[in-house]
Amino acid sequence: MTEMLKLAVNGTLMRGLELNSNLLNVGGRFLYEATTTPTYRLWSIGDVHPAMVRVNEGGTAVALEIWAVPAAGLIQVLQQEPPGLSIGKVKLSSGEVVLGVLAEPILCEGQTEITSYNGWRAYMAERAIATK
Repeated sequence: MTEMLKLAVNGTLMRGLELNSNLLNVGGRFLYEATTTPTYRLWSIGDVHPAMVRVNEGGTAVALEIWAVPAAGLIQVLQQEPPGLSIGKVKLSSGEVVLGVLAEPILCEGQTEITSYNGWRAYMAERAIATK
């Protein structure tokens, strides 16, 4: 039996977005939507993907998706992520701690902070309205 790990994703790996096929191709399965504890901040990296960092102050609860991913497939997913993103532990509002996609703080330097949107989808929806 294949070991499955829970993986929290907060950007382009989510359902219907650009890199979701990276999860599907390794046998990933969507489990449920969730939010983090209010201890994370978000940045838009060139409006291509988000970067989420855990902080002591000024954080928000970030909307994300929880996926079941085969342990062996997690390496492949990580290798396909943009530079500066990695796998770490993410605290969910439910109290559960799962693996998740996090950013190196240096990746966020000089980028647009989008913490107030509470998630990548909300930011991209607002951006789409603004460009119409």
